[in-house]
Amino acid sequence: MAFVVSAVWTAEPGQEGVVLDAIEKLGPLSREEPGNRVYQAFQDPEEPLVFRLFEIYDDQDAADAHWASEHFKQYALEQAIPVLASRERAFYETIGG
Repeated sequence: MAFVVSAVWTAEPGQEGVVLDAIEKLGPLSREEPGNRVYQAFQDPEEPLVFRLFEIYDDQDAADAHWASEHFKQYALEQAIPVLASRERAFYETIGG
């Protein structure tokens, strides 16, 4: 079973460019991590402040390594998250093969 993360980041008004920039830098680096199967972000065209991130890792350890990475620290923790109005995360495990 793989470990799945679904996140919703809502930017403060006027800060969506900061969040978009962070995600555009974070995505490619995250996809290169060992244990990462999918890292895909989406921006809602009807609500441009809302970003959805969908991530799949081999296991919880791979997700923990992602959260401990330098690029997560720089682009998520230091750039994007400080300008969010809200941040929601949900965690799942895949079913079957």
